[in-house]
Amino acid sequence: MTSDRLTSLGLPGIIDVHTHFMPQRVLDKVWAYFDSAGPLTGRPWPITYRTDEEERLATLRSLGVTAFPSLNYAHRPGMAAWLNDWSTDFAARVPEAIHSATFYPEPEAPEYLRLALDAGARIIKVHVQVGDFALTDPRLTEVWSQLETSGTPVVTHAGNGPVPGAHTGPRGVRELLERHPGLTLVIAHMGMPDYGDFLDICAEHPDVHLDTTMAFTDFTQATSPFPRERMDDLVALGDRVLFGSDFPNIPYPYEHAVDAVRRLGLGEDWERKVLHDNAARLFGIR
Repeated sequence: MTSDRLTSLGLPGIIDVHTHFMPQRVLDKVWAYFDSAGPLTGRPWPITYRTDEEERLATLRSLGVTAFPSLNYAHRPGMAAWLNDWSTDFAARVPEAIHSATFYPEPEAPEYLRLALDAGARIIKVHVQVGDFALTDPRLTEVWSQLETSGTPVVTHAGNGPVPGAHTGPRGVRELLERHPGLTLVIAHMGMPDYGDFLDICAEHPDVHLDTTMAFTDFTQATSPFPRERMDDLVALGDRVLFGSDFPNIPYPYEHAVDAVRRLGLGEDWERKVLHDNAARLFGIR
């Protein structure tokens, strides 16, 4: 797919910081939710890559993706620890995996997160919209302190898209960073639809990054278009924009997500950084 694209940029492959691999029974429930166009999706959302795990892995490899996480996330108490165990196993058996972990506001969170980090977790996923909790929940204070100390990147779905939640939006991220300014955050989906606010947060905090997941695609531009007047900020923050896809749960081919980034026309150097180099530096991938 992307062989010509990658060759033209001189890249060894794509590093995708936002992919999902889950226990099958969990993934089945996620797919069922998308199929029902549930209230957190806001619109019909067909799944393009509804295949078994081995085929999904083969698909990413065929597309030139050389590193990707599992990004499990917990939506209720008692889930995170066993999801972390599953992600540890996934990372052990999939050479390209960036070992991921998650957490939920519960008394056990500091201990199971510590175990996950000790086991080698290099990326954390937290989903404010689905989990329906505040980033500043006091039960997470020790968790955030651990992550601030370790410098582990946290992919954070905190934006108001596809639909707002009780705790979504830039305010919660700002409050979190006031308390833990040393956190390394990756704002999922460019913070859509509040792109400008999250670009500002990124500019103000040198350890905050943005991922391109679903941004700039035709599917998203139809309802949450990126503001053209902020393109200069994308260039200025080019060292902290990372490619993400949301594979396999996307309603269009993977190639479109890559092309959506490239058609911005921000230059091959910017594209190389977004598709590979920034993530390689952040995660120490050679």
